[in-house]
Amino acid sequence: QVQLQESGPGLVKPSQTLSLTCTISGTSITTDYCNWSWIRQSPGKGLEWMGAITYDGSTGYSPSCKSRTSIFRDTAKNQFTLQLSSVTPEDTAVYYCAEASRDYWGRGTQVTVSS
Repeated sequence: QVQLQESGPGLVKPSQTLSLTCTISGTSITTDYCNWSWIRQSPGKGLEWMGAITYDGSTGYSPSCKSRTSIFRDTAKNQFTLQLSSVTPEDTAVYYCAEASRDYWGRGTQVTVSS
């Protein structure tokens, strides 16, 4: 059974860098053709894809946050990490890690940006 678990701080101050890690169990982050994504949902809005790292380590980002976003992985720990810099209150959201094509989703973690 594949499980994804997000971890990281629930509260971040404006201008700081948000860092969230997704730990994968039940499959390998290097499984062929898997694309591991970060997706968020702000209050009252739909799901927003932020970016992804592929099974071979390539990355892609949404144009809306590309300049502030970095995704990297640790294959030894079977984890991938989102870093979002210069956060503002508009970055307050529930953040999910997922491999959407296979319908693998974490439960989501609430992040609030506030001083």
